[in-house]
This record gives sequence, structure tokens and C-alpha cells, in this order.
Amino acid sequence: MRIKTRPAIEDDAEQLAILNQQFNGGNRRLAAEIVDSMRTCNEIIAVAEIDGQVIGFGCAQSFRSFCYEELLGEITELYVEPSVRRKGVATALITSLEEKLKIRGVTEIKVLTGSRNDRAIRMYERCNYVRDGELLLAKKMDN
Repeated sequence: MRIKTRPAIEDDAEQLAILNQQFNGGNRRLAAEIVDSMRTCNEIIAVAEIDGQVIGFGCAQSFRSFCYEELLGEITELYVEPSVRRKGVATALITSLEEKLKIRGVTEIKVLTGSRNDRAIRMYERCNYVRDGELLLAKKMDN
């Protein structure tokens, strides 16, 4: 089993809609809405696939704040289908998002996660993120 990560493309919209509904619940987003978002937003969307099938995704943002000199980054979403968890997919997605944020000039990435989401917290800690408060993990980027 070989995991491949890559930037999401418009053809991924339907599978992203399915995965997002599994992750966030609620009504499934229309593929056309996802395509529109891909075309108009500055969001980084990475997908992971095995044998050509998209099995996970991650999203990240970079932004400036008047409060800080440096460009800030945040991993906002990360989801892997349950059947392929604990096989390195999440780590591959995080690495892909980090690389894209680093290219943009981000020097620190933050992740907001629930304090009871122990599995996610451990996974981010394995990727060298450090707890910074109750719900936040952060990682300094080497530039």
C-alpha cells in the first residue's frame, strides 16, 4: 500500500464532499460549492490517496495579523477514513501541508483541537507539535 499526497484538484470535489460529511457531519456540501471554494479561496487543500482513491484530506491557511510580523499558518482540518488510519496517512498529509505553508513563508503553524481528542493530539505530537495551552498545538518551522 503506497500513500500518495498531492494538492486537491476540482475532480476531487465529490470525494471531498463525502469525506467532509463523514468528518463534520451535517448535510453534504455540493461538489460545485467545493469547486467554487477551490477557485476563490487561498486555502491549501491536500488529499491522500491509495491506488488512485482519495482516502483523506487536510486543509491549511496562511494569514497575516497586525499583531505579528511573521506570516502565520494554521492546519484547520484533517481527516482520514477510519479503514486506513494508523498507516501514516495523517502524517503524510501534515507533511504535505507543512511544505506548502513553508513555501508561503510561514514560520509557525498552529492547530486547534479538542482537549479530549487524545488520538489527534498524540499524532500531532509525533509530528513535533508542542502543546501550547489547553487546545492548541504549535510547531516552529525551520526556514
